[in-house]
Amino acid sequence: MPESPSKTGPETAGPGAAASPPSAEKTAARTEAPRVAAASLVGTTIEYYDFAVYGTASALVLGPAFFPSGNPTVSSLAAFLTFAAAFLSRPLGVVLFGTIGDRLGRRQALVASLLLMGVATVGVGLLPTYETAGLLAPVLLVTLRLLQGLSMGGEWGGAVLLAAEHAPPGRRALYASVPQAGPSLGFLLSSAVILPTLHIAGRDGFADWAWRIPFLLSTVLVVIGLWVRTTVSESPVFRDAAHRTAQAPAPAPESRFPLATLLKRYPGRLLLGTGAAIGGSAVYYLTIVYSLSYGPKQLGIPLNTMLTAASIGAAAGIAITLPVARLSDRIGRRPVMLAGAVGCVLWAVPMYASLSSRDAWLITGAYTVGLMLLALMFSPVAAFLPELFPARLRYSGASAAFILANTLGGGFAPLVATWLNSRWDSPLVLGFYTGGLCLLSLLCLLALPETRDHEFDT
Repeated sequence: MPESPSKTGPETAGPGAAASPPSAEKTAARTEAPRVAAASLVGTTIEYYDFAVYGTASALVLGPAFFPSGNPTVSSLAAFLTFAAAFLSRPLGVVLFGTIGDRLGRRQALVASLLLMGVATVGVGLLPTYETAGLLAPVLLVTLRLLQGLSMGGEWGGAVLLAAEHAPPGRRALYASVPQAGPSLGFLLSSAVILPTLHIAGRDGFADWAWRIPFLLSTVLVVIGLWVRTTVSESPVFRDAAHRTAQAPAPAPESRFPLATLLKRYPGRLLLGTGAAIGGSAVYYLTIVYSLSYGPKQLGIPLNTMLTAASIGAAAGIAITLPVARLSDRIGRRPVMLAGAVGCVLWAVPMYASLSSRDAWLITGAYTVGLMLLALMFSPVAAFLPELFPARLRYSGASAAFILANTLGGGFAPLVATWLNSRWDSPLVLGFYTGGLCLLSLLCLLALPETRDHEFDT
C-alpha cells in the first residue's frame, strides 16, 4: 500500500534560500499566477520543441547522416537509440536540478535547464555528419543528446511546480496543467518549422543540409524563454518553507540531499507515481515520434499524412487540457486520470490498427481520439505527482516520478516498437504494447490516494 498523504511539516531548506516573511509575498505571488503559468508554458514549449525536432529528424534523416548502414532498420535503430540516450541522462538531471530546485529555488533550476537545452540543441544543428567527421560525428551527437536529457530532467518538475505553487486555492490543477500543453505545442511548433522547410528544400535538400534549420532556430526561442523566465517571482510555497526553516533547529544531514531523503521516506509513492504516468508517456512518444518513421517506411503512408494526423491530434489534446484540469479540481485527480487510463487501454489497438488502412481521415480521427484520451491522464498528473510529496522534496519527487515514467515508457518506446515490428510486421503490435503500459498505469492509479485536498504548503 502507498504511504498516506504527508501531513508533516516542510523539509529543511538549504543554503541560499530566502528567509523573508512569507504571507505578503505569497498573496502577491498568487496574483501573479497567470503570468507565471504562461512563463512556465513558454519554457516547456521551447524545451519540447527542441526534443520534438530531434525526434522528427531521427525519423527522417539522422539515421543515414550519422549512422550509415546498408540496412534501413539498423540505421533507424541507431537513430532511435540516440533518441533514447537522452532519457538515460534524465535521472541525472533530476538529481542535479531537483537539488537546485528544492534547496535554492524553483526559478533558478528552470533558468539553468532552459539554457542547457538551448546550447545542446543549437550544437546538434552545427554538427558535422559521419561523411565529414567519421566516428566523431555520432560521438558528438550522443554527447549533445545526453546534455539535452540532463536538461529535461529538471524542466517538467520545475515548470509545473512554479505554476502550481503560485496557484490560488482550488485551482492548482488548472494552473499546473498550463505547462502540460508544452509538449504538444512544442511538437506543433516543430512541425510548423519542419513542414515548410521540407517543402522548400525538398526531401533531398532536407536530408543534405536543411534539417539543421529547425535546430538553429532554437537560438531565438531560447533567448525569448530566458527573458520570460527571469521576469517571474520565486514560488511562494518555497519561500514560505524557507522562512520556516530559517527559524527551525539545524537540519538533519539527510535533508541536504532531497533525492536520498525521497528514496528513504517515499519509495512506494515514487514507484506508484512512476507507474501512473508510464502509459501516457508511451502513447505520446509512439504517436508523436515512432509512428512518423513507421508509417512512411513500413506502410508507405505519406509523411505529410502522418505529420498532419499527429498535429491535429495534438491540437485536440491541447484544446481540452485546461477543461480537464479544471474538472480534476472539482471532482478529484484520480477519477479523471482513471477514465483516461481505461480509455487508452481500450483505444490503443484500434488507434494503431488505423495505420493499416493507410487512409488519412481514419488515421487522423483515430489519433485525435487517442491524444484526447491521453489528455485525461496527462493534464491532472501535473498536480497529482507534486501533491504526493512534501514541499521540500516536491521538485525531486515529482520530477523523479515523471522522468522515470518518460524514460521507461517513452524513451525506450521507439526502440521496443522497432524491435517488435521487426519480428511481427503489424501495427497491432503497437496497440498491444501501448495498451499494456496503460493497464499498468490504471493499476497504479487504483493503488494511490486522492490528492486534491492535500495541504500544499507542507
